[in-house]
Amino acid sequence: MKKILIFLSNPTNSSQLRLGKEHNAIDDALKQSKKRDEFQVVSKLAVRVKDLRRTLLELEDNERAIVHFSGHGAGSDGLILEDDSGKIKLVSTEALAILFKQFQQQVECVILNACYSEQQAEAVHQHIDCVIGMNKVIGDVAAINFATAFYEALGAGKTYEKCFEFARGSLNLQVIPESETPKIRYRPQRNNSDIQEAKETKNPDNSSSPPVSQTMTFSGGNVQGPVGQAGRDLTQTANQSQSFANVSFSGSGNNFNAINSASGSVNIDQSQTQTFGENSESKIETVLAELEKLKQEIATTSSLSLIQKKQVEIPVEMLETELKKPQPDKGLIDEAVEALEKGLEGVEKLAGPVMKVATILAKVWV
Repeated sequence: MKKILIFLSNPTNSSQLRLGKEHNAIDDALKQSKKRDEFQVVSKLAVRVKDLRRTLLELEDNERAIVHFSGHGAGSDGLILEDDSGKIKLVSTEALAILFKQFQQQVECVILNACYSEQQAEAVHQHIDCVIGMNKVIGDVAAINFATAFYEALGAGKTYEKCFEFARGSLNLQVIPESETPKIRYRPQRNNSDIQEAKETKNPDNSSSPPVSQTMTFSGGNVQGPVGQAGRDLTQTANQSQSFANVSFSGSGNNFNAINSASGSVNIDQSQTQTFGENSESKIETVLAELEKLKQEIATTSSLSLIQKKQVEIPVEMLETELKKPQPDKGLIDEAVEALEKGLEGVEKLAGPVMKVATILAKVWV
């Protein structure tokens, strides 16, 4: 039986994540899978360095495991665990690599479901054959959906590489615009999952046959406005089309209409118009200017530690990135503002600028 070691870390002085929902989603995905009896989930909440160390030490030499970390990343500074008081404890990239080197015989795959964790993934991959990290900010919705789909595929007996592709495809399928955020580093190994898949592609006469291929294509995100406007139309409609096997999707937003074609395929039309309020373009430019000022104030304040500054920089960057898009995602923006407010809670000097940003953004959409 393969162990799945889930480590959750959300220090009290960091922005709060929906880690409980992610944990439950992973657990449900495995329990409902056809190979559920092949996995044992071991969960560690509010994980400290010693929890990580001791849990790995409990692995027997002949055991195989997957390590799933969910929480905050700090880019080049490492991953964020918790200390004994529940506050931020930074673990460096080098320290993580050294730790996993000692368990390279037992640990087959490491998933770092945290913002800016790609650098740690690269370091750990020196010793672990399959490592997944995030190359930038990833929101709760994307992180939870990616993890859920990954373990659904794992429970179906897929290889780690195929689980990764399935999970990324799931983000696209649900029109979650972060499918390029997860990155995998993978050295193919002939493991049990590979052997099982090979068996399942045999014909009844025991001869091998190539697996049936499915193609998933994604296109769209085209936003059109009157010629001469500076990239933002006050009323914008994004058109997207996607296909998965014989199912195709088109449109934007979350409302789907399915239409059966004569060939038996299913065409799904999805249309939703996002309307900006009056002078929204100038409001967004104002917000971007205020965010630039806020970054400078965060950098110079003595009310935040270096790690806390790193944490609040993440939602600021998410806001800047999203607001510069032709069609910003209001859900991601609301999530980033909430994370920013929580991260700066109690810092009176910065409360005013954050409130100003939130107030202006509230007037952008109608």
